[in-house]
Amino acid sequence: MSFGVYVHFPFCAAKCPYCDFNSHVRTVVDEEAWVSGVERELEWTAQQQVERPVVETIFFGGGTPSLMSGASAGRVLAKISDLWPMANDAEITLEANPASTDAARFADYRAAGINRASLGVQALNDADLKKLGRLHDKAEAVAALALAQKTFARVSLDLIYARPQQTEAQWRDELREAIGFGTEHLSLYQLTIEPETPYALLHRKGELVIPDDDLAAGLYETTQEVTEAAGLPAYEISNHAKPGAESRHNLIYWRYGDYAGVGPGAHGRLRGRDGRIATAAIKLPERWRDAVTNKGQGFAEQVAIHDGDAAREHLLMNLRLREGLDLAAYELRWGMRPPPDKLTAMAAHGLLALDGDTLTATPRGRLVLNALIAEILN
Repeated sequence: MSFGVYVHFPFCAAKCPYCDFNSHVRTVVDEEAWVSGVERELEWTAQQQVERPVVETIFFGGGTPSLMSGASAGRVLAKISDLWPMANDAEITLEANPASTDAARFADYRAAGINRASLGVQALNDADLKKLGRLHDKAEAVAALALAQKTFARVSLDLIYARPQQTEAQWRDELREAIGFGTEHLSLYQLTIEPETPYALLHRKGELVIPDDDLAAGLYETTQEVTEAAGLPAYEISNHAKPGAESRHNLIYWRYGDYAGVGPGAHGRLRGRDGRIATAAIKLPERWRDAVTNKGQGFAEQVAIHDGDAAREHLLMNLRLREGLDLAAYELRWGMRPPPDKLTAMAAHGLLALDGDTLTATPRGRLVLNALIAEILN
């Protein structure tokens, strides 16, 4: 079973109006306290495991991890390698914001051991970048991307589509431009209105209008068409890569592997002494720091996952993938299969495809995946 480590850096220079991630703006960041807390939480996590699996991937997410120093990244990586054996070819990713990157900072990350950068560009025109609350413009994004490609062996580019007033023709042109930069991986997310965000308030007031369902579906289909033609097919609903360039860390999630999650708000799935457990850390950085200082960890939740719930999670995650679900392996792991009559019915409606023991969601099925899973398992 593959094993990865997710490290959450919760701080940002500004909060984007569409974002509901656990990110916090602080005028001063106590980076030393964050690193020390992560180190202690890693130690606690390793102690909960029945064995020490090989770490195949590490992912620094946020927030804006590119605000931290290379020295901090190096300390965290050193602690991980002290606690677990490391794969020789471990994939080590850091999310970066074009507004907080420069050559020296990227060089420090590479020296620390980072070998993959995920760059949050989000749009390739200045007007939309401003609406999205980004601190960079297009020129800065393009320069940061070029720098990342010179510095790291592997680079991913993030964009958001279904933005206000966006047309299919505009998105097609923007997507082709992004592909032209030559990155091996694209994460292409549909804009959604998340509760308790500034965008949610504007949407309720009618001051923010996003594409309707039909246009959004058209934009999704355009995404599949353009990326497929360019040799970066979707291997997951929102992620596209050249063959062999998929995010190994995210594949651990989608294949329902094990991963440690440390840092404020981070989530994990571990095999502990009492079975599989879900962990979730305290979100507010200062409260998390105090908990780690007092208890050695800042987890708000440590919940046992019963096999039925785990099987449901596994199905939901695995059907996001183009490769689909191996039903024989699923049955071997959980002692159950999804009801055959429901699979047959969903296949008849063009939502699922069955090829021997391989179950996949069709393009239509992926658009309604949560509802599809609920129908299969309820």
